[in-house]
Order: sequence, then structure tokens, then C-alpha cells
Amino acid sequence: MTAAAMDNFMSQVDVDALKMYVSAEGKAGGAYQCESTVLLWVSHSNLQAQFMEIRFDRHTIIKRVKERLQSHCGTSPLSMMLTLRDDSGRTLCALDQDDRMLGYYSPKDGWGIHVQDNDPFSLSKGGWLEDTALVEKYKISDEDYNNRKDTYRKFKEKNIAEDPSWTIEKEMAKKRGGEYRAPEVTTDPDFMSELVANVEVGHRCEVDPGGKRGVVKFIGKAGEGLPLGYWLGVQYDEPVGKNDGSVKGVRYFDCPQGYGGMLRPNKVKIGDYPPLDDLDSDFSADEI
Repeated sequence: MTAAAMDNFMSQVDVDALKMYVSAEGKAGGAYQCESTVLLWVSHSNLQAQFMEIRFDRHTIIKRVKERLQSHCGTSPLSMMLTLRDDSGRTLCALDQDDRMLGYYSPKDGWGIHVQDNDPFSLSKGGWLEDTALVEKYKISDEDYNNRKDTYRKFKEKNIAEDPSWTIEKEMAKKRGGEYRAPEVTTDPDFMSELVANVEVGHRCEVDPGGKRGVVKFIGKAGEGLPLGYWLGVQYDEPVGKNDGSVKGVRYFDCPQGYGGMLRPNKVKIGDYPPLDDLDSDFSADEI
């Protein structure tokens, strides 16, 4: 796509206007939201998860609110008892008049609706919609598995018989047409210590490959389960990590699940790396 075509699609003026809209004050989508719109979270008596930032119109009657919530939580409107809660989770009142409009109860952005499921036979009762441990898993005995053809076990045994040093990583490199390089093994307990000499917890950083940005949360030697030497624990700005600050049962720092990573210091660049804003970058013909 040419630069001219990109400008016709969305100019920098359009990008700036869009950025102003989505970042404006007001929790329900910026300052230009409809006056009758309110943004509420929704919780449920049988579910651990919350449904965040659901838009409602204040003119909607409670009966229609229940019908809409059914698509989120599965509870029949006839079995629902709704209560309005403030941003701290404190119950304010019951939404118990189906013919009343939602606006009658004066909800505000950031408040929530709690759904009490009164159905004793509800599918969500006892964690059945969330806890996968309750679902019976398919099991197969070793004997039956060995009698099958073209299994991974037979594939692995065949390759190891031909090449005792075979690994799945080596196989994938072969299929890609590249040269396999075995992971480097170090016996030095101070491996890469010189790279962390000037690093402090709280420093902003960028991680390669990928240019992922975040903040340093841990500096030091890893515990059991990771190779010897020094490591840096990073909390990413976005959920592009692999953990919550713990690796193989050892906790190094705290962060939300999916935001954490443990990396060798040579993969982390320390500097003035502010959080990325996709709307700050200019469109060009080289980026689509």
C-alpha cells in the first residue's frame, strides 16, 4: 500500500482525533459517549469471573437487562435476582422491579450489577462452567496406546534409535532447513553477573526479540529448575509473558498472570523505554 493510499485510508489528523476520543475522560468510552449510556461490571453468584465494562442504556427496563445478562452468564431471567453495587462492591439496592428503567436506580460508570442465581439446578452451580477439573477426561492405558500406530511415542523411539542425540527441537530445526544448535550449558554460578551490575529493580527495559517493554522486578540467581547464573525478572506492560513471576514453583516477583518473564541479562536492554502507544506511531507505506 502506498503512502498516498494510506493517507486516504486514515490521515494523521484522523489518528490524533481517534486517540483523543478513546483517551478522553469518562469511563464509558470517552467524553463523547451518549448521556444515557452507563458502563457497569457484572458479577455472578456461581462464577469467579467478572464481566467488565458492559454498556447499558439507562432507558432499558430491568426485564431487558436480565435478558441481556442471560447471554453472559447463562442464568434464566426468571431465576435472577439483581442488586446494584458501587465501585467498592458495596450493595446499594435490589433491582427488583422488572418494569422499571435502569436509570431509575441512578447507576454510575464503574458501578456493577451482581446476579444471584436462584436456580437449584443451574449449570453454573458448583463451578461447572469454570472448573475444568470437574470435567471427566479421556484416559487410555499404556497397553492400548502402544497398540496404536503412528503415535508420537513410536515416532520418538524410531528417531532415537537412528540418532541417540535426537530431540524434538533438533527435528523442528531440520524441518525448517536450518542448523540445530543445542542450548548452551554453563557451570559458572556467576554467569552474566557483569551485565546486571548497573541494573536496579524498577528500571524500564526492552526485551529482545520482539521489542517487548516492561519494568525490571527481579535481579539475581535463579533457584532450582533454571540454569546457573544471573537472571532478570521482567513485568511486561502487556500480557505477552509466560508466568506471574514464578517459575517451576519458585516465586521471584509478583505480577498478573501472563505479564511476567525470566530472562538472561543479554536479552534485556535498560533505558528510557516508556510504554508503547500504538496510536503514537505514524502510518507509512512500509507498515500495514
